[in-house]
Amino acid sequence: MKALIVIDYTTDFVTGRLPCGQPAIEIEERISTITEQFVAQGDFVAMAVDLHEQDDPYHPETRLFPPHNIRGTEGRQLYGALQDVYARSADSIYWMDKTRYSAFCGTDLDLRLRARGIREVHLVGVCTDICVLHTAVEAYNLGYAIVVHEDAVASFNGQAHEWALQHFRNSLGAQIVSGSITADEQEAAPADV
Repeated sequence: MKALIVIDYTTDFVTGRLPCGQPAIEIEERISTITEQFVAQGDFVAMAVDLHEQDDPYHPETRLFPPHNIRGTEGRQLYGALQDVYARSADSIYWMDKTRYSAFCGTDLDLRLRARGIREVHLVGVCTDICVLHTAVEAYNLGYAIVVHEDAVASFNGQAHEWALQHFRNSLGAQIVSGSITADEQEAAPADV
């Protein structure tokens, strides 16, 4: 069994207060399609969504980035077609608030994955070099096999995006995939190491 973790694909991170812009807009259809495929296959799907409080003096990101994904704001809503996918499949998708870059930090994600016997995590979302990267590093440290969908991750920094993809492959042993991949193809495909 495998899991899909959809990381921070919200209005604020695509076109809002801390936008990746065009690179994130361009992956909208792919993220939605992958999410629908995982739901249809009965795999575990988690929406890992950044949550911040307005002017939180104790959160380290308050000093690093403009306010974003503030509780109760429209910017925290899933972006575009992904919102529609979630609305149709909310009973099959685990929504989880996260307050740090990694989807594992301070959440019950690891417990939920282990309870289901899941050993492989697929990652999509934004930003490739921040929240996707930190989630991948923690997944690696916890012993999960990692698959990153190259055509479903984006960043506002093109060089950092490319660096992160290389880091996933070369330092974390992640499999980097693009386009549709069936379960049989996935099992047969060698990891890009």
